[in-house]
Amino acid sequence: MNKQLGTPFYFGGAASCTAAMIVHPLDLTKVRLQNTKGIISTNMFRAMLNIIHNEGFFAIYNGISAAIIRQATYSTVRLGGYEFLKEKLLAREKNPSVLQLLMCSTAAGVGGGICGNPGDIVNVRMQNDGQLPAHLQRHYKHGIDGLIRMAREEGVASLFRGVGPNVNRAVLITSSQCVSYDGFKQVLSGQGLSEGLTLHFSASLLAGLVATTVCSPVDVIKTRMMAATGSEIGQNAFQMTWNMYRTEGILSFFKGWTPSFMRTGPQTVLTFIFLEQFKKWYRSFHSNKMVLRE
Repeated sequence: MNKQLGTPFYFGGAASCTAAMIVHPLDLTKVRLQNTKGIISTNMFRAMLNIIHNEGFFAIYNGISAAIIRQATYSTVRLGGYEFLKEKLLAREKNPSVLQLLMCSTAAGVGGGICGNPGDIVNVRMQNDGQLPAHLQRHYKHGIDGLIRMAREEGVASLFRGVGPNVNRAVLITSSQCVSYDGFKQVLSGQGLSEGLTLHFSASLLAGLVATTVCSPVDVIKTRMMAATGSEIGQNAFQMTWNMYRTEGILSFFKGWTPSFMRTGPQTVLTFIFLEQFKKWYRSFHSNKMVLRE
């Protein structure tokens, strides 16, 4: 029966939107630190306190509307696509290989990266706005306003600025999150952990650690490109990478790793816990309906 049910495509996006509302302040702080030029002299918590002190408490929720738009497009496609392709694969093979799962996650990540790019670039801009000089601030009212203004003022093509690094990151994070989550879940199950919250939490926390480390360089480059101002506008991923390496060194690609993990870790944990719970509720609801019909 569960095999016929499958997983509704939108569950991944719903789980990610729910998680995003909780971890948004951490995501905003991560973006601010990644856009800091030169050597970072503050930690995540001090940076967050500085934002609250200088811009007000609700500044840590700048861009929340764009974040929801991003998750509703990006995560719906990448997580929904991965679950869909994985279920098709499991219908043919009982124990798919890691390579087969990576192929599923790659295809889902490409789709998610492209669909989520407009929401992602507005999200980054809204989060970074308070860090810019007054004459460069954009003051988008909300995510939809940002999308409309970008299309009108900079052209529709501007909504896909940084799409290359974004697709690369989407592939990396979908593969590192989803495939490692499935792998850790299988390993931990073999060590005696039964299906439930403890198993889901442990597997998703480890998957978050893997995802943060794998995605950090691409994430920093993507953020720099999307938030670019002045002479940096128009630089492609290779130019941005070379300029960062030449002026700031190799460690610049791991700027904001700690806040990134502090954000990606909880985001990954909450997303998979909500996703597993949604699946459980869906199966339970469907089972109850079947019993009532009988």
